[in-house]
Amino acid sequence: MYPNLYYAFKDLFGVDWKFLRFVNSFGFFVAIAFILAAIVIAAELRRKSRQGLLQPTEMQVMVGQPATVNELLLNFILGFVLGYKILALFIMNNSATEDPQAFIFSRLGSWPAGIGLGLLFAGLKWWDKHKQKLPKPEQRKVRIWPQDRVGEITIIALVAGLIGAKIFDIFENWSDFLKKPTEYLFSPSGLTFYGGLICAALAIWWYAKKHKIGFWYLNDAAAPALMLAYAVGRIGCQVAGDGDWGIANIHPKPFSWLPNWMWGYTYPHNVNEAGLPIPGCVEKYCNELPTPVFPTPFYETVVCLILFFVIWSLRKRFKIPGTLFAFYLMLNGLERFFIEKIRVNIRMNFFGFHPTQAEVISTLLFITGLILWIVLTRKDRRQKTATAPSDPA
Repeated sequence: MYPNLYYAFKDLFGVDWKFLRFVNSFGFFVAIAFILAAIVIAAELRRKSRQGLLQPTEMQVMVGQPATVNELLLNFILGFVLGYKILALFIMNNSATEDPQAFIFSRLGSWPAGIGLGLLFAGLKWWDKHKQKLPKPEQRKVRIWPQDRVGEITIIALVAGLIGAKIFDIFENWSDFLKKPTEYLFSPSGLTFYGGLICAALAIWWYAKKHKIGFWYLNDAAAPALMLAYAVGRIGCQVAGDGDWGIANIHPKPFSWLPNWMWGYTYPHNVNEAGLPIPGCVEKYCNELPTPVFPTPFYETVVCLILFFVIWSLRKRFKIPGTLFAFYLMLNGLERFFIEKIRVNIRMNFFGFHPTQAEVISTLLFITGLILWIVLTRKDRRQKTATAPSDPA
């Protein structure tokens, strides 16, 4: 397991680059997942724009103005935070930054680095505005296509998704949260995908409505991107060992050629520090599970990559807006429901049944996708019937 990139590069390439300790493996793959999702969504929105399904919006912008006090202050604050915390990781002594995550959420930091980087950011903003300054500022009308807004959409989805993922994980592990709320709240592990999906979807719905982007077209463009992002994100879960593993697997390996870790894995050096101490290990992440478990994040990566290619290859056949997204919801619900059968999760008491939170939500997602499919196809059929030319008497 590689809790951060330092362990990965040291094991794979034999290099001892201490600064890589600051790059969390799970966060690294989440970032890659969002980048790939943004690329896929932009490509799909561009394709739909060429088909005439999406239209640009116009807005007035003021050009030629000097930098305002608020802009300079905002850039200074951003630079200060990055310098005080992030830059400090590289210039302060090792004893203060040995645990990067604890350092980020502590009061420690470098004031000189914060002030210096803050002034640099504010200066760059002033210089950029000064170069574009006009003798007389003027208003101009610009046209913005939906694909031009993918950067904003991605940031909104990231922020809302991470908040939602953490909130749902807290509800799912309420008793653990009450024991150590501060530690649990700021831990990078323990993120519930469905919480992130639901909150990100609500945020994007609000954004699409605000900027007059066809909601179902946007959802259809996001369908393959969401499946791909989930697959890549699960690589981070597998590599970091963040607790999303399966139940103990004591069954014999079905195929001799199958690597042991694909069937049962103990997640050594996992980021949760779960299990028993590894003999001879003296670094921070020195635990592994006593019994091999199903590596469910790896299974989900493989399955969801296959499902991504299925959605991608079939996407042009879905002519009714929203049905591709409904198809994604059904596939996602099925995939997660069945993987839950071998995953470790807290079970609920639900009218005599004992499902996990993910099983309940995945079932609801499948039903939602099915209902959405039926409603949208029937609506499309009624519209075609209503607009069809009637036979002359």
